[in-house]
Amino acid sequence: MNLSHKVPPLVVALVFAALIYLPVYLPADFLPRLVFDGQNIMALFVAIVGLGVVLLAIISLIKLKTTINPLTPESASALVTTGLFKFSRNPMYLGMLLLIVSLWINTGAVMGFIWVPAFVVYLNYFQIAPEERAMKQLFPGRYEAYCQQVRRWF
Repeated sequence: MNLSHKVPPLVVALVFAALIYLPVYLPADFLPRLVFDGQNIMALFVAIVGLGVVLLAIISLIKLKTTINPLTPESASALVTTGLFKFSRNPMYLGMLLLIVSLWINTGAVMGFIWVPAFVVYLNYFQIAPEERAMKQLFPGRYEAYCQQVRRWF
Protein backbone atom coordinates (compact mmCIF):
# COMPACT_ATOMS: atom_id res chain seq x y z
CA MET A 1 0.00 0.00 0.00
CA ASN A 2 1.41 3.37 -1.00
CA LEU A 3 1.30 5.85 1.87
CA SER A 4 2.07 8.90 -0.29
CA HIS A 5 -1.60 9.87 -0.40
CA LYS A 6 -2.33 9.21 3.26
CA VAL A 7 -3.16 11.82 5.82
CA PRO A 8 -0.18 12.46 8.11
CA PRO A 9 -0.72 10.94 11.58
CA LEU A 10 -0.24 14.33 13.21
CA VAL A 11 -3.15 15.72 11.17
CA VAL A 12 -5.24 12.66 12.11
CA ALA A 13 -4.41 13.26 15.78
CA LEU A 14 -5.40 16.92 15.47
CA VAL A 15 -8.74 15.98 13.89
CA PHE A 16 -9.52 13.53 16.69
CA ALA A 17 -8.40 16.11 19.27
CA ALA A 18 -10.79 18.62 17.71
CA LEU A 19 -13.62 16.07 17.85
CA ILE A 20 -12.95 15.54 21.55
CA TYR A 21 -12.67 19.27 22.20
CA LEU A 22 -15.91 20.09 20.35
CA PRO A 23 -18.22 19.62 23.41
CA VAL A 24 -16.53 22.56 25.12
CA TYR A 25 -18.34 24.84 22.67
CA LEU A 26 -21.70 23.08 22.79
CA PRO A 27 -24.40 23.19 25.46
CA ALA A 28 -23.77 20.63 28.22
CA ASP A 29 -27.11 18.94 27.58
CA PHE A 30 -26.21 18.37 23.89
CA LEU A 31 -22.96 16.45 24.47
CA PRO A 32 -22.40 15.73 28.16
CA ARG A 33 -19.07 16.12 29.91
CA LEU A 34 -17.67 14.55 33.04
CA VAL A 35 -16.22 16.80 35.72
CA PHE A 36 -14.18 15.56 38.69
CA ASP A 37 -11.62 16.78 41.21
CA GLY A 38 -8.05 16.76 39.95
CA GLN A 39 -9.15 16.62 36.33
CA ASN A 40 -6.79 19.36 35.13
CA ILE A 41 -3.79 17.99 37.04
CA MET A 42 -4.39 14.49 35.71
CA ALA A 43 -4.76 15.83 32.16
CA LEU A 44 -1.54 17.83 32.50
CA PHE A 45 0.36 14.80 33.78
CA VAL A 46 -0.84 12.60 30.88
CA ALA A 47 -0.02 15.39 28.39
CA ILE A 48 3.52 15.74 29.73
CA VAL A 49 4.07 11.98 29.54
CA GLY A 50 2.62 11.91 26.00
CA LEU A 51 4.82 14.76 24.82
CA GLY A 52 7.85 13.13 26.43
CA VAL A 53 7.11 9.84 24.67
CA VAL A 54 6.85 11.57 21.29
CA LEU A 55 10.08 13.51 21.82
CA LEU A 56 12.05 10.48 23.05
CA ALA A 57 10.85 8.48 20.04
CA ILE A 58 11.94 11.23 17.66
CA ILE A 59 15.34 11.41 19.37
CA SER A 60 15.79 7.64 18.93
CA LEU A 61 15.01 7.91 15.23
CA ILE A 62 17.34 10.86 14.74
CA LYS A 63 20.19 9.13 16.61
CA LEU A 64 20.08 6.26 14.13
CA LYS A 65 19.71 8.69 11.21
CA THR A 66 16.53 7.11 9.92
CA THR A 67 13.36 8.75 8.69
CA ILE A 68 10.84 10.29 11.05
CA ASN A 69 8.39 10.75 8.19
CA PRO A 70 5.62 8.18 8.73
CA LEU A 71 4.46 8.56 5.13
CA THR A 72 7.70 7.14 3.74
CA PRO A 73 8.51 4.05 5.83
CA GLU A 74 10.27 2.51 2.84
CA SER A 75 13.02 5.13 3.27
CA ALA A 76 13.92 3.82 6.74
CA SER A 77 17.64 3.16 6.95
CA ALA A 78 17.59 1.38 10.31
CA LEU A 79 15.31 -0.77 12.42
CA VAL A 80 15.06 1.12 15.69
CA THR A 81 14.79 -1.24 18.67
CA THR A 82 16.38 0.89 21.37
CA GLY A 83 15.00 3.46 23.77
CA LEU A 84 11.21 3.46 23.90
CA PHE A 85 11.20 1.19 20.86
CA LYS A 86 12.18 -1.63 23.26
CA PHE A 87 8.70 -1.36 24.79
CA SER A 88 6.50 -0.14 21.93
CA ARG A 89 6.86 -0.54 18.18
CA ASN A 90 5.00 2.76 17.75
CA PRO A 91 5.98 5.12 20.56
CA MET A 92 5.24 8.22 18.48
CA TYR A 93 1.65 7.08 18.00
CA LEU A 94 1.47 6.07 21.65
CA GLY A 95 2.56 9.60 22.58
CA MET A 96 -0.08 11.08 20.28
CA LEU A 97 -2.66 8.80 21.87
CA LEU A 98 -1.65 9.98 25.33
CA LEU A 99 -1.97 13.61 24.21
CA ILE A 100 -5.47 12.91 22.91
CA VAL A 101 -6.35 11.11 26.15
CA SER A 102 -5.08 14.12 28.11
CA LEU A 103 -7.42 16.37 26.14
CA TRP A 104 -10.24 13.92 26.77
CA ILE A 105 -9.53 14.00 30.50
CA ASN A 106 -9.30 17.80 30.48
CA THR A 107 -12.58 18.33 28.66
CA GLY A 108 -14.41 15.40 30.25
CA ALA A 109 -16.03 14.79 26.87
CA VAL A 110 -18.15 11.65 27.02
CA MET A 111 -17.66 11.32 23.26
CA GLY A 112 -14.05 10.48 24.04
CA PHE A 113 -15.28 6.95 24.72
CA ILE A 114 -15.87 6.77 20.97
CA TRP A 115 -13.14 9.01 19.55
CA VAL A 116 -10.15 7.61 21.45
CA PRO A 117 -10.73 3.98 20.36
CA ALA A 118 -11.57 5.23 16.86
CA PHE A 119 -8.17 6.95 16.73
CA VAL A 120 -6.45 3.68 17.65
CA VAL A 121 -8.43 1.72 15.06
CA TYR A 122 -7.72 4.30 12.36
CA LEU A 123 -3.97 4.31 13.03
CA ASN A 124 -3.81 0.52 13.24
CA TYR A 125 -5.48 0.06 9.87
CA PHE A 126 -4.39 3.04 7.79
CA GLN A 127 -0.96 3.85 9.21
CA ILE A 128 0.60 1.06 11.25
CA ALA A 129 -0.35 -1.92 9.06
CA PRO A 130 1.21 -0.38 5.90
CA GLU A 131 4.29 0.63 7.89
CA GLU A 132 4.65 -2.91 9.18
CA ARG A 133 4.46 -4.32 5.65
CA ALA A 134 7.23 -1.92 4.58
CA MET A 135 9.38 -2.86 7.58
CA LYS A 136 8.98 -6.58 6.81
CA GLN A 137 10.28 -5.94 3.31
CA LEU A 138 13.15 -3.72 4.45
CA PHE A 139 14.25 -5.87 7.38
CA PRO A 140 13.14 -9.44 6.63
CA GLY A 141 13.40 -11.78 9.58
CA ARG A 142 14.67 -9.07 11.93
CA TYR A 143 11.39 -7.18 11.91
CA GLU A 144 9.33 -10.32 12.49
CA ALA A 145 11.55 -11.22 15.47
CA TYR A 146 11.17 -7.67 16.80
CA CYS A 147 7.36 -7.93 16.47
CA GLN A 148 7.37 -11.11 18.53
CA GLN A 149 9.30 -9.37 21.31
CA VAL A 150 7.66 -5.93 21.36
CA ARG A 151 3.99 -5.00 21.37
CA ARG A 152 2.48 -2.71 18.76
CA TRP A 153 1.35 -0.02 21.22
CA PHE A 154 2.57 -0.83 24.72
